[in-house]
Amino acid sequence: MRSGDAVRGAAAGLLGGLLAAGAMSLMHTVLADGDHEAGQSKPDDATVKVAAAATNLVGYRLGEAEKAPAGSVVHYAFGAVIGAVYGAAAEIVPVVSRAFGLPFGAAVWLGAHVVTVPAFGLAESLVRQPVAKEAEEFGLHLVYGTITELVRRLLRSPETAGRVRPT
Repeated sequence: MRSGDAVRGAAAGLLGGLLAAGAMSLMHTVLADGDHEAGQSKPDDATVKVAAAATNLVGYRLGEAEKAPAGSVVHYAFGAVIGAVYGAAAEIVPVVSRAFGLPFGAAVWLGAHVVTVPAFGLAESLVRQPVAKEAEEFGLHLVYGTITELVRRLLRSPETAGRVRPT
């Protein structure tokens, strides 16, 4: 491995993670249509809670209209950063990219959604959620892993890597 490979892998993973987070958001929106009654507000999700906590640190309180966009920023930033870590790791230890990103997506679901988010009190524990909702989340994280890996492979394949030159 050349020293720049991990950096290029991180860049490819970052873009893959960003696009995968977008796909997850789109699928969440499609799947959520009809989940809540009209006129009923849904509770803030973990990304909104993180955004609110971050803005509170600098003395700013999010208004209702700002919560969804701020939550999206957190979601996309997390997806991009975790994708970058994955992309770098795939260059250093290629075995992590096996099974087309499915183990990566499952690991993000387990590490973030199942363990970390409930541990910080940002969401209920997995055991307190409906099975169908958790199955949906698991599936969406598998999609995240697969899209991240697809983009990483497209950008880092020998055929593509030879054509794309950093400036």
